[in-house]
Amino acid sequence: MPQLRIALAQVNTCVGDIVGNSSLVLDWTRRAVQDGAHVVAFPEMTLSGYPIEDLTLRKSFAAANREALERLALDLQAEGCGDALVIVGHLGRDDEGPRNSASLLYGGEVVATYNKHHLPNYGVFDEARNFAPGFDLPIVKLHGVDVGVVICEDIWQNGGPVAALGKVGVDLVVCINASPYERSKDDQRVPLVSRRAVEAGAPLAYVNLVGAQDELVFDGDSLIADAAGEIIARGPQFTENLLITDLDLTAGGHTSTTVPAEPGPIRMPAFDVHRFVLQPEPLPSYEPRPLPPPSEPLSEEAEVWGALVTGLRDYVHKNGARTVTFGFSGGIDSAVCAALAVDALGPDSVYGVSMPSVYSSEHSRSDAADLAQRLGCHFETHAVADMVDTYVRQLELTGLAEENVQARVRGVLLMALSNQHGHLVLATGNKTELAVGYSTIYGDAVGAFAPIKDVPKSLVWKLARWRNEAAEKRGEVAPIPENSISKPPSAELRPDQTDQDSLPEYDVLDVVLDGYVEGDKGYQDLVSDGFDAELVERVLRMVDKAEFKRRQYPPGTKISFKAFGRDRRLPITNRWHEIAP
Repeated sequence: MPQLRIALAQVNTCVGDIVGNSSLVLDWTRRAVQDGAHVVAFPEMTLSGYPIEDLTLRKSFAAANREALERLALDLQAEGCGDALVIVGHLGRDDEGPRNSASLLYGGEVVATYNKHHLPNYGVFDEARNFAPGFDLPIVKLHGVDVGVVICEDIWQNGGPVAALGKVGVDLVVCINASPYERSKDDQRVPLVSRRAVEAGAPLAYVNLVGAQDELVFDGDSLIADAAGEIIARGPQFTENLLITDLDLTAGGHTSTTVPAEPGPIRMPAFDVHRFVLQPEPLPSYEPRPLPPPSEPLSEEAEVWGALVTGLRDYVHKNGARTVTFGFSGGIDSAVCAALAVDALGPDSVYGVSMPSVYSSEHSRSDAADLAQRLGCHFETHAVADMVDTYVRQLELTGLAEENVQARVRGVLLMALSNQHGHLVLATGNKTELAVGYSTIYGDAVGAFAPIKDVPKSLVWKLARWRNEAAEKRGEVAPIPENSISKPPSAELRPDQTDQDSLPEYDVLDVVLDGYVEGDKGYQDLVSDGFDAELVERVLRMVDKAEFKRRQYPPGTKISFKAFGRDRRLPITNRWHEIAP
């Protein structure tokens, strides 16, 4: 049987950095070829970065992609990589408009281009708005093996290009992806790759992007399934990696260029099949490398922590910052954000600030100092009592206005330090607080990025305990003080305040919010699920009233099926409510 060595280059690109992304392709291809790879595949839109949103509309950006692609083909040839088939994603453009494209480079030339057929238009995706779909199926013969290419969403939809490739016949399908991370996504992704390999009647190599772009995180986790659907190779999550695998392939001698019509309600669209011959003869037989040991899936907590660290690190570094600052309150949210920031950026890049008011407890101050000592990061104290007092006395503030001015003074203080020293400010609010509006706009909501914006409060505690346990298993100091985990949460904006003065218990609140926010359940649905009607009414009213606050909150890493922002888009001015006034 013909043999082929394939390398899946799971790399971290940056949107708009065409020069840097091109260098990345050149460097990783050189490594793959040195290891004997015959095919090297890169993720979706590698040259442009992903997602590029309305950069698709810039003809100049598309032209720069094309120029870089042609130059890359020549550079690969000059570097001695011209005999490898290199598959690279990029922004294309033709008379039909912008395209999400994958080009096949060989021998110093762009020998074929595939344009993504299925364009997702749900959740975080707006591809039907930005791209024109493709209907051409290029198949290249390399070393006696017929190779077809598809892009990401093409394997998530039935009756598309994978089914078409199966009908006309291929020996290997390469799927290039920028598939965003969310919790439990592998429960769908892995069986999907297996199922499509069986549908194609050929091994399927799935290479995924790694790294972060604004709110989205890409976890890598590249896969290769054989023709029977068994996963034979798997890359790690949240790290760049070159997954090299030798494949013994059954070459079918395929010649058909006609996709037969599909009977039934799901009809396969018409595709134009084009076959190209690069190297018709199989390679001389060689000793294959042992299959790489598959990367073991991470635990739920480790996976979420990896996503949050990746999202924070890439947002900071790709936007040209090197240091971050935020309030160390002594509470659980700021403690988890601090541990994330140190894991992402290193302790010398984290500047914690304690900002006690007259209502700040002694344990909050000591817990904040303890946190900084455990993490080894910078720490300073700036009391806000006098600044708050000036506002309160001059404006005669009482009640909620007095509480909120404390948070807003702290926000101004952090932004002043940011301006003075160049730190990027982090907002430390969690998804539960954002959902019910339990934050102060222009106060604790200030910042450039919100690391745990999509993390429910109950998961924040779970992550804190997991991170401490992970450190202790390695013989390290637990980064988060136990008191920050175990004490009742409080904003400390009035005497003896706790969160549960204003909110239901978090373990119940998070379940109701999951049904309303992620599940789009209505009032009656939630009551039917067994929740107290008065509780449901109270929670839903809080969520609906806080839409204007969420719209002004900083971006943050998406880990859930439906995050606030790109996923869940509701009007601010809105008179529809689940419960009549």
